[in-house]
Amino acid sequence: MPRFTHDGAEIAYLDEGEGEPIVLVHGFASNKEVNWVSPGWVTTLTRTGRRVIALDNRGHGDSTKLYDPAAYHSAIMAQDARALIEHLGLPRADVMGYSMGARITAFLALAHPECVRAAVLGGLGIRLVEGVGVPDTIAQALEAASLAEVSDPKAYMFRAFAEQTKSDLRALAACLRGSRQTLSRAEAGRIAVPLMVAVGTEDPIAGSPQALAALIPGAQALAIPGRDHMLAVGDKVFKAKVLEFLAKRP
Repeated sequence: MPRFTHDGAEIAYLDEGEGEPIVLVHGFASNKEVNWVSPGWVTTLTRTGRRVIALDNRGHGDSTKLYDPAAYHSAIMAQDARALIEHLGLPRADVMGYSMGARITAFLALAHPECVRAAVLGGLGIRLVEGVGVPDTIAQALEAASLAEVSDPKAYMFRAFAEQTKSDLRALAACLRGSRQTLSRAEAGRIAVPLMVAVGTEDPIAGSPQALAALIPGAQALAIPGRDHMLAVGDKVFKAKVLEFLAKRP
């Protein structure tokens, strides 16, 4: 597994295929395999002639685990993604993020548009600018002695998912507390790369994709039919529309 070091964290990543590069940024409590390999994204993209690069965000997967919430600011994790693009010697790349990864992608596109050719924000709509999507009760659930002690349904879902992905629960709690920054409406309006916002119609976490796309010049909105926050990730409609978007973007 290739890795590089940035800002005191060792970042693991996969790099497969040949062609135009796309960087994939996974969601909270997930990792590159769960978010992108298992749902078929890596296969789908490499088969269309893409070079696919997917990192494990700090605190996740095979990357360094940190326990200070300040180490997980969205801007810092966006710099990890930028550093990976530079580490591989790429002048720029398409970038797709899901949920927390979409927040990271938005911060990257705003701060470093020169290295983002186009962006896809999956599983994150208007909550990029209004609220943070998930409450602090999820961090408390991650710190609970066992899953059986978690009574809130949403917190239970995240704790169960974190256990399923064999995550470091203390690192995830720090990540959750440190990574829920928003952009202002004016900042969202300054994102100047071709962009798609894709959210499942049954997703109670992300907020409206149409409302966010309306703030970003030229952005497209996709409502993924009948999918919630978890099931939208590998949806066929989502994949087809992303491929269409990437094929048409300048």
